[in-house]
Amino acid sequence: MASAFFIKNNGDSAFPKKGHSLATSKRKNDEDIGSNSKGRAKKPNSKHNEEISSESETESTAEQNEREGEDEFDETPQEKKLRLAKVYLDQLREEEEKKAEQVSFETELVAGRLQEELLEQKGKLQRCIAKDLLAPDASEIRVLRGHQLPVTCLVISPDEKFIFSGSKDCSIIKWDIETGKKLHTIKGGRKGTEARHGGHTTQVLCMAISSDGKYLASGDMNRAIIIWEPDTCKELYKLKGHRGAVSALSFRTGSHDLYSGSHDRSVRVWNVDENAYVETLFGHQDAITGLDCLSRERCVTAGGRDNTVRVWKITEESQLVFHGHGGSIDCIQLINEEHMITGSDDGSVSVWSVNKKKPLSTVKVAHGSFGEAGLEQPHWVASVAALQNSDTVASGSNNSEVHLWACGQGFRSLQPLFSVPVPGFINSLEFSASGKFLVAGVGQEHRLGRWWRQKEAKNGIYIIPLKRRSAQQEEPPATE
Repeated sequence: MASAFFIKNNGDSAFPKKGHSLATSKRKNDEDIGSNSKGRAKKPNSKHNEEISSESETESTAEQNEREGEDEFDETPQEKKLRLAKVYLDQLREEEEKKAEQVSFETELVAGRLQEELLEQKGKLQRCIAKDLLAPDASEIRVLRGHQLPVTCLVISPDEKFIFSGSKDCSIIKWDIETGKKLHTIKGGRKGTEARHGGHTTQVLCMAISSDGKYLASGDMNRAIIIWEPDTCKELYKLKGHRGAVSALSFRTGSHDLYSGSHDRSVRVWNVDENAYVETLFGHQDAITGLDCLSRERCVTAGGRDNTVRVWKITEESQLVFHGHGGSIDCIQLINEEHMITGSDDGSVSVWSVNKKKPLSTVKVAHGSFGEAGLEQPHWVASVAALQNSDTVASGSNNSEVHLWACGQGFRSLQPLFSVPVPGFINSLEFSASGKFLVAGVGQEHRLGRWWRQKEAKNGIYIIPLKRRSAQQEEPPATE
């Protein structure tokens, strides 16, 4: 019985009792329900407690800002067109303002140039340069030597690169200004060999170069005028007609009209392009020693011992006669179209207006005197030069000095600036067009004769730099 009982129990273990099974199933159901309810309750908590990375935060912020920006700039097509139109109008306005400023600047510049040209044509232009000039040191002066006899004349090329000089040795030399070297020498020949010699056979007295640098002209004691090509120094042709030595030459600015003065007391007009003679002007009572012209169809001449200066009006076929010096007037040059400077063997330097018969200003004994007490004689003024359309002029003599002068207001006075030591007879002077330097042709004798001889002097070309005072060097205003 006992065994059966145990067997029965063992066999019934697979099938629980009713009470037991109900309690167990109830507990399981309760656990299942509890677990389900806990799972349902934890789902929302897991979403809120989830960790968010910094990258996701940045991305979400950027997206949000982008959305806000899109919302902010969200505009209709009409608003966009209006905005672009405003931008375009602003750009146009800026461009127009820039153009207006540029046009205004160019207009002022052109107006200034036109005013200068008008004043230059009227002969009233006077650039104040003299007050800024400084005397050069002796070491800064360059000497070019090549002529065997005294230098009588010289010209500077329009581009200021070359100097052409003539001498009593009948030669012409072309110099390089920068290096000081001789580039070409046109040797002189013996008198009587004109037919077979390509050049001068007597003393070269004067030279001139056209404003465009196309032609170079030289005149000599043998009444000949030779036209050269400056670049190659090749002889083009000769102009013949004067009955005396050709002592003065000048091209009219902006043209190839050539004026020549001679010891035969006449002025001749030539057309160099056509190799043609135009006309002859008479009036002087003595040998013409100097001549100059600018852009107008007129020239001015110095009449030597007839003590007159003449202004020749070519188109009107008339002349004006001026008196003022007490001796032979040996040199003349125009400052502008209305004013000129002359030098005489009475030692004086004078400034003239073409509208007045007497000098506006005169400096007597400009280069001092020599001789015993009571028998003093002034040093002859052998050459003058003017920096065109400015207030600066220069004069040379045989006192071994070049004097620079400042013209006062209206050219009514001459004030000395400084002197430059140049030993010998200063037979020719010329300023460069830019005013950067002054060139002097020097010899042991006067260009027109052999009255004196300075053996210590050297025949050559002196290049004198003209330095200008900078803003730092300006003198402070005077105070009481």
